[in-house]
Amino acid sequence: MKAIISKGIDGTVGIGAKLGRLLKGGDVVALVGELGSGKTTLVKGIAEGLGVKDSRYVNSPSFVIIKEYRGNLPLYHFDIYRLDSPSDMETVGYREYFYADGVSVIEWADKIKELLPDEYLNIELSIKGKSEREIKIIPKGTRYDDLLRRLKL
Repeated sequence: MKAIISKGIDGTVGIGAKLGRLLKGGDVVALVGELGSGKTTLVKGIAEGLGVKDSRYVNSPSFVIIKEYRGNLPLYHFDIYRLDSPSDMETVGYREYFYADGVSVIEWADKIKELLPDEYLNIELSIKGKSEREIKIIPKGTRYDDLLRRLKL
């Protein structure tokens, strides 16, 4: 586990960008945190790290559940805040994304914990002040243990 304090939006985007540069096709990143904790901001950084053009336009797919962005790898950005139950993920065909050639990032992933693969990267975000956020990166599995060792923050 690695815990980092981000001092603001630019810091959170920067952490995401560093992470995005290390992600590979088939990786799953589970984001957990209250409203306003920086989940979507972190995804903007991940998109930047994956080479998504105009990553500043990445926004939360709350009403459409998933948005796909093209970069060096596809980015599948899920926001499942509005889902009533994990079974609702079947309607978006989540397995096709989780096991595809892109990177899946799920906001509110604690709502579908039982659907996550055995190995994934869990990231918990919490508000520590007006602009400060604590970001805890918790690897689940050897692939993500290695990724965390290589992540220089």
